[in-house]
Amino acid sequence: MAYTTINPYTGETLKSFADASDAEVRDAISKAHDAFLAWKETPFAERGRILQNAADILRKNSDGYAKLLTLEMGKLFSEAKAEVELSAKIFEYYVRNAEALLKPQTLPVFDPAEGDAIVVHDPLGVLLAIEPWNFPYYQIARILAPQLAAGNTLLLKHASNVPQSAAAFQDLMKQAGLPDGAFRNLYATRAQIELIINDDRVQGVALTGSEAAGSMVAAQAGKALKKSTLELGGADAFVVLADADLEKTTKWAVVGRHWNGGQVCVSSKRMIVVDAVYDDFLGRYRKGVAGLVAGDPFDPTTTLAPLSSQSAADEVKDKIREAVKLGAKAEQVGPPVPNQGAFVQPTILTDLAQDNPARYWEFFGPISMLFRAKDEDDAVRIANDSPFGLGGSVFTSDPAHGADVAKRISSGMVFVNHPTKVEADLPFGGIRRSGYGRELIGLGLKEFVNHKLIDVVDIDARF
Repeated sequence: MAYTTINPYTGETLKSFADASDAEVRDAISKAHDAFLAWKETPFAERGRILQNAADILRKNSDGYAKLLTLEMGKLFSEAKAEVELSAKIFEYYVRNAEALLKPQTLPVFDPAEGDAIVVHDPLGVLLAIEPWNFPYYQIARILAPQLAAGNTLLLKHASNVPQSAAAFQDLMKQAGLPDGAFRNLYATRAQIELIINDDRVQGVALTGSEAAGSMVAAQAGKALKKSTLELGGADAFVVLADADLEKTTKWAVVGRHWNGGQVCVSSKRMIVVDAVYDDFLGRYRKGVAGLVAGDPFDPTTTLAPLSSQSAADEVKDKIREAVKLGAKAEQVGPPVPNQGAFVQPTILTDLAQDNPARYWEFFGPISMLFRAKDEDDAVRIANDSPFGLGGSVFTSDPAHGADVAKRISSGMVFVNHPTKVEADLPFGGIRRSGYGRELIGLGLKEFVNHKLIDVVDIDARF
C-alpha cells in the first residue's frame, strides 16, 4: 500500500492505508462542492469560531499531535510541539484578520461618470492541496486556514508517508465544527490528482513539493485552465559579511541548516562567507556541527533528527557521492551517527567549482555547502547564482547595511541576522524554480479569490 507510516528511527511499519477509489474521490468532490455553496455564505464570525476551535484543540492536545509527527517523519519532539503551536497561530491569524483583509475595496476613480466602483473578493470554490511530509501539520494549516477563511473548501492529497497526520487534521476540523465535506483528506493516486484537477467543480490547486511534482501539476492545471500556486525547492544563501559577529553567526548557521534534520525548503543550505572571515567561520561552524547529538527524536537531549525515511537518507548519500565525483570535497563532521534509524552523517561540502553542477543542487538533509567569496559583491553574486529563489539571510554587525545587501539578493524572503523564519504573520513563497504564488497573511488569503469589480453607474445613455 502506498500510504504507510514507517517510523524513521526504528524502521517499524506502524500502519498502512488503502488508496482511495475513484468513486471515493468523486464523492469527495461532490461533497466539497455542496459544502462550498453553503460555506461561502457563512458569516466571517462563524468561520472564525470554527478556526479558533481548531487552534484551541491543537493546543489542548499538543503532546498527542506532536507525537504523531515524530512517529511518522522523525521530527524532534520539541520541534513537533513547535509545529503544532505554529499551526494554531496560523488559524488564529485568520480569525483576527480575515474579515478586514477581505473587506471590499473602494476604487478612487478619475471621473464621477465612471460610477461608484468597488472590488470584492469572492471565494472560487473547491481547491486541491498537495502537501509534503516535512511539516505535516503546518503545510496543511497554511493553505487550509486562509482558504476556509476566504470561503473556499479544500481537498487534501498529503504525502504518502504521513497518512496518520493527514487523517488527524481531518478529524481536528470535524471536532472544530467544520461542515461535512468542507475539508477532506484523500489517499489519492497520481492518476486521481489529474481526475480532481479536471473536474469542473474544482477551481484551483496549491502544491508544496519537488520541482518534478510541481512541473507536472502545473501542466495539468494549465491544461485545465485552473489557477495554481507552487512552493518548490530552495537552496537558501546564508551570507556572512566581514563585520559579522562570528560567535552568534555560526550558532545560527548550525541551527539554520540542521533544524528538522536539514529537511527544510528554507534551511540555510549555502554558506557564503567573505574571504576575510572564511577560515574563522569554517572552524567555528565545524565545531558547532560536531556538537550535534543524533539519536532518538523523543529524547530531549537529541539535537539531530533522522531523515524522514531510509530512502530519503540513501538519496542524500548518493548525491554527496556524485558531488564528490564532480570535484567537490566532502568532510564528515562529528561523532558517527547511530546505525539505527535513517541518519545521514553531517557533511560539509567545499571546493564546489563554478563548473560543478552540484553547487546548484538542493541537499535535503544535514549537508552544508560552503563558498568562499572575495568580498561583499562576490557574496551577492554567488547568492544570486542559483536556480532557486526561496529564502536567504545576511549576517552583519550593521543591520541597516544588511538590509541594503538583502535588497540585492534575488529571493522571495531575506532576513538580516537570522536564518529564514517561518511565522504565522509573515508571507511565504519564492521565485524561479522555487515556485510562484504566496502563502499566509493577506497574500495567501487572496490567491484563490475572484477580485470582482462592481461598478454602479447611473448616468444617461449617450453616444
